[in-house]
Parts: sequence; C-alpha cells; structure tokens
Amino acid sequence: MKTWIPDERYFAYLTWKQVDALPRGSTLLVLPTAAIEQHGHHLPLATDTLINNLLLGKALSLLPEAMPIYALPPVCYGKSNEHSGFAGTLSVSALTFLAVVRDLGASIAAAGFRKLVLYNTHGGNTSLVDVLARDLRAEFGLRTFSLFGSPGAAFDGVSPQERAYGFHAGEIETAYLLHATPELVHTEEYTTNYIARVDQPELLKPEGSSANFAWLTKDIAPSGVLGDPTGATAQNGERWANDAAARIAELLVEMANFTPRHGA
Repeated sequence: MKTWIPDERYFAYLTWKQVDALPRGSTLLVLPTAAIEQHGHHLPLATDTLINNLLLGKALSLLPEAMPIYALPPVCYGKSNEHSGFAGTLSVSALTFLAVVRDLGASIAAAGFRKLVLYNTHGGNTSLVDVLARDLRAEFGLRTFSLFGSPGAAFDGVSPQERAYGFHAGEIETAYLLHATPELVHTEEYTTNYIARVDQPELLKPEGSSANFAWLTKDIAPSGVLGDPTGATAQNGERWANDAAARIAELLVEMANFTPRHGA
C-alpha cells in the first residue's frame, strides 16, 4: 500500500525501546480506519484507505517536529455491507470492527498511553467510531478523539448536488486520487448515479437528517458510484488535500494539547 506518512511519524517503524521512551501522558496516537471496497469502475478498492493515508500523511508533515504524534497502521477493513454484491468488497461486521478497535485500544492503554485519535475516512464506519470513542474513554480511561474525512476543506467549485450527494467515488474522491495516484484512476470508465437530488427535496433523506431511509448501493447505482466524477481534476485534488491536511494538523495539535473543562 502506498504511504505518505513520514517515516519518523509512523509508530510501526519504531523499535520497542523507542516506543518505551515516548512520554506516555503527552504522546498522541492516531488510528486510521477506512475500508477495502468497490469504488465504481474507475477507482481502486483501496480508495478510502489511500485517501486516509494521503491526508493524514500531509497533516503529519506539517506538525512541529517536537510534538510526539504518531500514526498507527490503519485498520483497512471496515463495515462495508452497503456495498455487498460488488466484486472485491471486503467487509467486516459491526461487531468485528468494534472488537478489533476495542482490542487495539486495550493494547494502547496497557502500554500506558493516554491519548488516541480515531481518524475515519469511510462512511460505513462513522456511527461505530462514535460508539468506540465513548466506549474506549469509559472502559480504559483513554482520552479519545474522533476525526472524520476532510475537515475544513472548502471544495471550491463543487456543485451543491455533488457536495450533498457525491457520497462515493464522486468528484472529490476522484480528484484526490488523480492528484495522489493517477495511475490507479481509470478516467475512461466514469459513471454517474445519485441517491437523491437537492432540487427535488424529499421528506425522507438517505442520511444526515432526523428521518433517514436505509440503502444499499446496488439498489441505486449499478456501477457502484454515488456521485459524478466527471469534473474531477488533479489540480483540485491537490488543493483540496492540502486544505484538508492543514485543518487536520491544526486539530491534531488541539487534541494533543486538550484539557477538558471541570477536569472531566
């Protein structure tokens, strides 16, 4: 798997003696969570994991050298059953995902570390990451943070329709990979599908509202794409990735320095 994580920020490249020398109370560990799943005819199965690695790697390269912040190896497999029926999707159950990340949290706590970020770039994991952040705090006393996607990226030029419903393999994800791994993008294979339209509002939404309907990709998109990749460019991908990375770096510093009110 390609990586943009700086070697000096990659936890798995340290020896156990180097890890043992890290300051337990101030070291911030970042656990990436993503997926290996279909991304239409034009993007690789590893899209979510590659984007996670790209944005986190760029962010880590912006941090002050003295800050003890490290990326853990990613949990590449996620809850991807919304993409069942498409060749190549490798999904784990919600219980398995919860158990794996919980056990990793147990190992981190047992080693004496106190701060953990769950950085997720797969929509199917989002609700599970929220549950885990609270559970790891309650069970192990870890100061746990959740971080999602591309926080702060403006995505200038993206249409309201694509911004709202370009969920999967659309313009933004395609632009990221045109910038980072253009050799993995099959530009001649673009397809477009949308789950809903902003100019035809419905009472029930696919997600993000107070009343949602459950969906599977195969119900909506025979190609596996939820969005429109045709407007994607490498230039936008680089600009958006840099914007997102700068915000992620800012948030990681805030998490590393975080002191809750009332001593919670």
